Amino acid sequence: MEFFWSDIQDGMRREFNVDIMMDDGVPMRADVFRPIDDGKYPVILTYGPYAKGLHFEDGYAYAWNNMVTDYPDALAGTSNLYQSWEVVDPEKWVPDGYVCLRVDSRGTGCSPGYVDHFSPRETQDLIQCIDWAAKQPWSNGKVGMNGISYYAMNAWIVAAQNPPGLEAICIWEGCSDWYRDGSRHGGILSIFWAEWYDRQVKSVQYGLGNRGRKSRVTGQNISGEVTMDDAELAQNRCNLGDELVNRKLDEQYYRDRSAKYEDIRVPLLSCGNWCGDGLHIRGNFEGYLFAGTDQKWLEAHGGNHWAPFYTDYGTELQKKFFGHFLKGEGTGWDKQERVQLQIRRPGQKFQQFELRMENEWPLARTQYTKYYLTPDYMLAPGQPTAGKSLTYEAMGGGLTFLTEPFEQDMEITGHAAAKLFLSSDTVDADLFLALRLFTPDLKEVTFEGAVDSNMALSLGWLRVSQRKLDEKRSTEWRPYHTHDERQPLTPGQVYEADVEMMPTCIVVPKGYRLGLSVRGKDYEVANRPLPYGPWNNWSGTGFFRHTEARDRVPEIFHNNVTLHFDEKNAPYILLPVIPE
Repeated sequence: MEFFWSDIQDGMRREFNVDIMMDDGVPMRADVFRPIDDGKYPVILTYGPYAKGLHFEDGYAYAWNNMVTDYPDALAGTSNLYQSWEVVDPEKWVPDGYVCLRVDSRGTGCSPGYVDHFSPRETQDLIQCIDWAAKQPWSNGKVGMNGISYYAMNAWIVAAQNPPGLEAICIWEGCSDWYRDGSRHGGILSIFWAEWYDRQVKSVQYGLGNRGRKSRVTGQNISGEVTMDDAELAQNRCNLGDELVNRKLDEQYYRDRSAKYEDIRVPLLSCGNWCGDGLHIRGNFEGYLFAGTDQKWLEAHGGNHWAPFYTDYGTELQKKFFGHFLKGEGTGWDKQERVQLQIRRPGQKFQQFELRMENEWPLARTQYTKYYLTPDYMLAPGQPTAGKSLTYEAMGGGLTFLTEPFEQDMEITGHAAAKLFLSSDTVDADLFLALRLFTPDLKEVTFEGAVDSNMALSLGWLRVSQRKLDEKRSTEWRPYHTHDERQPLTPGQVYEADVEMMPTCIVVPKGYRLGLSVRGKDYEVANRPLPYGPWNNWSGTGFFRHTEARDRVPEIFHNNVTLHFDEKNAPYILLPVIPE
């Protein structure tokens, strides 16, 4: 079979490995699925590194099996032959009059070139793909971007360029600040990108050719027609892990790979996961808050990272949005409230959450309430308590502070933040905070998260030497750190540290307690199941761990940290309480 070919099958016109030529002469290869009838249709475009020809189940069997079991409607109404990781299923979209365009990003799948994720070169490639799609004879000139994670992240970035033809974007779980959201939480390096690169990108890099996998649909190589040796492959990609280890402060490298929110003018729908702490949730809320467009909507859901996108809930929401902006249909989106939230209660799954519409974010009726940490390990509203200091070993279990049992149900929905006063016996300290929920008999309640089945309510991180705040961008409920310089600690001296916590939502039942854990390493849950297959070395934060020794030198970070309590230095966590 030829590398490029086209036919009509499964109710669609199918074209495989179409060349979209870039300005430097390198082709980006695309698969096109469009209606059989001649006409002009809007385009749903994705551009990413996961190999468009790799079937979802073949690449991610553990995620596929989870979706089949827990989200059966995600697989209904389609043969699932064309299901690929984190992109729309053409069998669900083409019958509704859309063209689905899947592009392998530079250096991956069937597209040759040098791999450098979210780089200015990738952004230019994406702009040129949008231009190509808008000008095709089967296109109505309107392009929408839709997809999970990577496909959402590059949509944030390219939307700030406002390329002609891009008419709307759906950001389904997509971070927008490559330093703060996913690479360096509070300045602390996450090892996620290095592991992701090895497992999900190098395994489908262009040039694997006959050494790689085959497409279920075409029988062709999913990683190109050329077969290279390991040395050639290495020359054609950046060294992502080392790049992030060596770039400790926020700099142009990260800015080039992050969204410029204020420049975004296209309509957007930002969909976040309440338990997406390690990568995406911050970006979904930040992007919504600061995007320059007036036509922006926010949605927040639960469940795992991929399945809700494919469910009836997710698909109907996406089509309601794109039908309005790409097709001019009367979908009712003109009456859509600005904020759509799934409100969580303990023990519930994605399908059981309460759907609630709101007019703004953060919610205007939020009552930000301080719960003070006390020397007797309590979280207490009201006046701060003076007393002794508490010291913990950074590599130990840390300290946990609990509220009294709540006397009535209480909803927490929004941004939390913590203020601590601490000293270290070395020149730095890493803070790992976890907001937790406990039953009346003090058993912890955890939640199905984006990539972990036992998540806390909210996580926060800070490298204390990078505690400097941007005073113009910070609020009491959302401290914003500049991360542009290090301010080493003097051992034994007390410092004030503001810690940003990730947005969250929970209705705390009567009799339950909230807890705040302060640690020097990742939050962990003991004796828990590990359902998601090959990445089983998780610690309660999914695979967003912070264990890179080159970034966390033991002589500095395997230290002792002391929390200080008095009326002047009164540590607290600020909670977004929603009145009944």
